[in-house]
Order: sequence, then C-alpha cells, then structure tokens
Amino acid sequence: MIKKSLILSVVFLFTVLFSKSLSAQCSICTRTAQQLGEEPAKGLNAGILYLAALPLTIMGVVYFQWKKKSD
Repeated sequence: MIKKSLILSVVFLFTVLFSKSLSAQCSICTRTAQQLGEEPAKGLNAGILYLAALPLTIMGVVYFQWKKKSD
C-alpha cells in the first residue's frame, strides 16, 4: 500500500513540476482572458488553479483516509 502511494505521489509531483503550462480555464474564461491580454490571462489562470487546489486536496485526503480504513 505504501509503495503504491509513493509511486502515485512521485508521478503527481513530476506532472506538476515538469509541466510547461497548466490551463484551467473553461471556454468562457478563455474568451474573457483573450480580451484582457497576456498578463491578466496568466493571472486569471493562476487564480483558477489556486482556488481549485484546496477542494482537490481535501477530496484527496478524504479518499486517502477512506482507502486506509478499508484495507
């Protein structure tokens, strides 16, 4: 179990650290960002990723605890 978690963690870290750019925008946000320009579009995308991080982290912790108790 620990080996599997470690492998998933390493894969996740490599994905995040070595990706050139992450795009978290829906089609409406993309159009809005294109109208704003280059720098505001990057800020909008960073904000979307920042706001998505906490709920995804909470879901990951809950899932991890659930799997840990079921084994």
